[in-house]
Amino acid sequence: MLDPGRYQDLPVVERTAAVPVRRPVPPPPATPRDASSSRGGSAYRRLRQWTACCGPAFVVSVAYVDPGNFAVNTAAGASYGYLLLWVVIAANGLAVLVQYLSAKLGEASGHSLAELCRAHCPRPVTWLLWAQAEAVAIATDLAEIIGGAVALRLLFGVPLLAGAALTAGAALAVLVLAPWGRRSFERVVAGMLLVVLTGFLYQALRAGTASATGAGMLPRLAGQDSLLLATGIIGATVMPHVIYLHSALTSRSAGSGSGRAPRTRLGGIALALGTAGLANAAMLAVAAGALHASPVPADTLAAVHAGLGRQIGRGAAVAFALALLAAGLASSSVGVSAGDAIMSGFLRRRLPMAARRLAGLLPALALLAAGTEPTRALVLSQVVLSFGIPFALVPLVWLTASRSVMGCRANRRATTLAASAVAALISGFNVFLLIRPLLS
Repeated sequence: MLDPGRYQDLPVVERTAAVPVRRPVPPPPATPRDASSSRGGSAYRRLRQWTACCGPAFVVSVAYVDPGNFAVNTAAGASYGYLLLWVVIAANGLAVLVQYLSAKLGEASGHSLAELCRAHCPRPVTWLLWAQAEAVAIATDLAEIIGGAVALRLLFGVPLLAGAALTAGAALAVLVLAPWGRRSFERVVAGMLLVVLTGFLYQALRAGTASATGAGMLPRLAGQDSLLLATGIIGATVMPHVIYLHSALTSRSAGSGSGRAPRTRLGGIALALGTAGLANAAMLAVAAGALHASPVPADTLAAVHAGLGRQIGRGAAVAFALALLAAGLASSSVGVSAGDAIMSGFLRRRLPMAARRLAGLLPALALLAAGTEPTRALVLSQVVLSFGIPFALVPLVWLTASRSVMGCRANRRATTLAASAVAALISGFNVFLLIRPLLS
């Protein structure tokens, strides 16, 4: 046997086994099939990234086809035919610029418009901005709930009060999808937008209005009343609550320094708002083609529904009511999300979704219980919205022009001038809308 102590004084010699060096083997040359598969996979990834980038834009675009837009667009078409179609197109273009700035603000800074207002404004100004933004969000929610209640009455004869409660509950159920995944909520809302668009395209085809829309592309007006409706179209297009929401959505999805090209973001916004703009144009065209020459006035949503049934057919009337219901549900869900972004940004506080849903439901129930005509209630809500437009647009232009906030993605001088002109134009139209009763 070997004695271990015998070897304990010997030096230890470490030997390292030689490790053979393996040179990398060059990959085999790609076959045409492999190359096409790689290109296809890359194109698919780019498509997925681009559609994910468009998700927030489609969410906010729903606000541009809410029941308030139904009321003003159908009134314009029934009263003046295709005369004001150019206003719908121009207002949609203004909205693209505004929402592009909002999306870029959240994407470049990593913060929402409300959060940046809190950080850069004095505390009294912050409280003022929060108060008016909450009023705007509640007024918007009121309009959506009333619109959904009108749609349920037209479709199923549900009383207005019960319809308002059902609409609020259904919109809350849509919001339940948000914790499961933001993409699920975006898909549901985008699907409802497609329902609205499909309904009005169906009505437009039934009414045969496609060949006559060119008459409304020449910018012109026909007196002060047509100017009032044009003001209403523009005022109902730029929704202040979704200016806050869009920046919040892009700040969550992209964060600071995302590096996405502005052109890609602008293209997604143009696609989403273009879809909403097409639905608005179809609303006006359907009312112009079916109701403009009708001796029966179409001054309420119920009258528009009845007129479409007489002039085009029962299917068109049902499509109108279904589109109104989808618009009410989707835009109400978006309104609640906007209210949450506003409070969390300005105050760093959150309310439970059920409590915020109740805050929008109670004013709607109060107006309907008081006997207010639903279409008039929609118009009143648009007046409240007009107060909030300058409070959102002015800080938006100011912050996106600031290099300390935006870094290298701060607005160019031409962009700032164009955005300032848009803010002044929209604010001026809404001031006219508010003071016109005092001048008449």
